[in-house]
Amino acid sequence: MVVEHETRQWILLCQCVCVCVCAEAASAPTSRIATFSNFESSGVTIGEAAKGAYVVWKERGWRLLVVMECSRGWALVLPSFLVLLFASFVGAADEAKRIPTTLEGPFKPYTKKFDTNLRTGSDDLPLYDPRIVKRVPAIYPEQIFLALSTPDAMWVSWVSGDWQMGPKVTPLDPTSVKSVVQYGTASEKYTMSASGISEVYSQLYPFDNVLNYTSGIIHHVRITGLKPNTKYYYKCGDPTLSAMSGEHSFTTLPATGPANYPKRIAIIGDLGLTYNSTSTVDHVAENNPDLILMVGDMSYANLYITNGTGSSSYGQAFGKDTPIHETYQPRWDMWQRLVEPLASRVPFMVIEGNHEVESQINGESFVAYKARFAVPQSESKSGTNMYYSFNAGGIHFVMIGSYADYNKSSEQYRWLQEDLANVDRTVTPWIIATTHAPWYNSYRAHYREVECFRQSMEDLLYKYGVDVMFHGHVHAYERINRVYDYKYDPCAPVYITVGDGGNGEKLELIHADDDGACPDPLTTPDKGFSYLSGYCGFNFTNGKFCWDKQPVWSAWRDSSFGHGIIEVVNSTHLLWTWHRNQDEYDEIVGDQIYIVRQPHVCSNQNNLLRRNKSVRFFRGSDSR
Repeated sequence: MVVEHETRQWILLCQCVCVCVCAEAASAPTSRIATFSNFESSGVTIGEAAKGAYVVWKERGWRLLVVMECSRGWALVLPSFLVLLFASFVGAADEAKRIPTTLEGPFKPYTKKFDTNLRTGSDDLPLYDPRIVKRVPAIYPEQIFLALSTPDAMWVSWVSGDWQMGPKVTPLDPTSVKSVVQYGTASEKYTMSASGISEVYSQLYPFDNVLNYTSGIIHHVRITGLKPNTKYYYKCGDPTLSAMSGEHSFTTLPATGPANYPKRIAIIGDLGLTYNSTSTVDHVAENNPDLILMVGDMSYANLYITNGTGSSSYGQAFGKDTPIHETYQPRWDMWQRLVEPLASRVPFMVIEGNHEVESQINGESFVAYKARFAVPQSESKSGTNMYYSFNAGGIHFVMIGSYADYNKSSEQYRWLQEDLANVDRTVTPWIIATTHAPWYNSYRAHYREVECFRQSMEDLLYKYGVDVMFHGHVHAYERINRVYDYKYDPCAPVYITVGDGGNGEKLELIHADDDGACPDPLTTPDKGFSYLSGYCGFNFTNGKFCWDKQPVWSAWRDSSFGHGIIEVVNSTHLLWTWHRNQDEYDEIVGDQIYIVRQPHVCSNQNNLLRRNKSVRFFRGSDSR
């Protein structure tokens, strides 16, 4: 079937040569003609053409005139009602398979019943699993990791040398091994070279009977001069020591522009190091994405004390001899080995989650996260790993920090306001944001935990027309209708939680609206940081703290491990697909919807309309 998304369409229907004319009922002065020599060359079947005719008849109300010109030299004119009669049978059968769009929202709340034959959790990978053990000599590169910089540059990161653990540790000299990437557009022919920086970090616990950690040497090199849609081959390491990696490759993203998009973008949250984690990674690899977003909570090193003993929850990760949470830092090395087959060939963009906090006695936190990952902080003028932005074709991504100060007087707020104000929607029509902690969540876990965060920043994201916002944190899947301040609004973002990557803390099965499950409002604020504490849950709206049924703003809930895929069709249509780990990957989708922008209706999604102060934003009715 050949279908144009604009007002003119044509329908193909013939076994050989088909000429179809389709004119709009009263107002279209022109028509469109398409000719194909046969169905093999056009990829069109009679059934597909009939489905197209059905869609045109059902959705557009057009009069059809179908002219069939066959190879024997005779022609036949079919009245439109005969075509539509046949088309209706085929089209009606296909109606159930039609993918909905956000234009049809708000959607009636739906909760997928949990299959009790499935386990709610997953076992840790054994430490001897070949996917997470070191496979190279000491100074050779491992844990190779790509990240986007600018449209013509890429960050390449890796680790060389061995970590150390013990009561006393001596950090490696980061200058003892050079940081070099050799790269080019032909295999084994590296015409360009770049050098970078190196560092080590330590996680220290100055207490008796507790082990300290110091990392291998972490390298970050920014390679430049890259062309869009081009495959590059590279090696990294220290050529003076003959300690270079094997050859790896990556393909750059399309150039920035409204008609250029990555083919597939994977979204993962709360991954961990379990058998379900490997299933998620395998499924993502099967989808062959061009870009991966990791919305926080990666290694879960803070669920383990320093001798490697695990616990079932963060609250139990205390050793008897330490007043702060311990961590088992080698799990970071294991986690980066697990994702290296993906991260060494696909840009892997991360944002911090609560399991990356990893506080130290000197008051430092996020030390491992900041040391291990290169992100475009200077490129996006944020100056920090905790929040930043970047472009990928016609999409502007904003990675917002749930655990950096978000008050309206904060550096993050001022940076975000400037960043969004400078987005040119004629160049990057889509704006996609991420935070680890969800603003809208109907599960009991983390229910209304970050109401202060939402209240502080939601107006800003609405003003600049953010289209979609992804979260992790809650270990389940949930898609939220377009809402602003708990009210349906067709110009507000779609919110999606994908904290179901496979971590060992088990799935979240209980909803805040289940009988007796509403959490105590006094326990909901996250007191981990002074700027996260507060009782915004009491004053954000009128009415009860919990709903007595699935909230109307919650469109789809499913307690399953999985991941999501974005496929941008054009400047107004994006296909979102969520896959469950337990399903046959190529045959079943867990949730699927077209997210549709309306820049001609929503002034906040259009630069020109937003600057016209006479145009007001659309505000919907209360979704309660």
